[in-house]
Amino acid sequence: MKVLKIMILSLIALGLVFSAAFAMKHMPEERGKMLFNDAKFAGGIKACNSCHPDGKGLEKAGDKKEFMIMGKTQKSLEEAVNFCIENANKGKALDAKSEQMKDIVAYIKSLGKKAGKEMPKKSPGY
Repeated sequence: MKVLKIMILSLIALGLVFSAAFAMKHMPEERGKMLFNDAKFAGGIKACNSCHPDGKGLEKAGDKKEFMIMGKTQKSLEEAVNFCIENANKGKALDAKSEQMKDIVAYIKSLGKKAGKEMPKKSPGY
């Protein structure tokens, strides 16, 4: 009887671990990263990653209120994403309230958090 209880508790614990790992993979930032790297995202011809490898150049985008892209001003991150989708990627704009837009915006905002966590470079001699 005691062995059965241990086995059942072990199975429950194992299930919780795997469900937490599954949930982490499917967070908005992770879904957004998948979209960012998808060449067919929004019906386009190339991935966002083509112009922004590993999010380069977008580290501060999550903090901005206004964007200047190709000489034109966008008043939100969602507008800037759609501008790039339509002009650089030749895709179709997303609804600003869609899950895909929320996911890609979450990923772009997460780039700033990752940039802030980089280890400081050590000076020579240390």
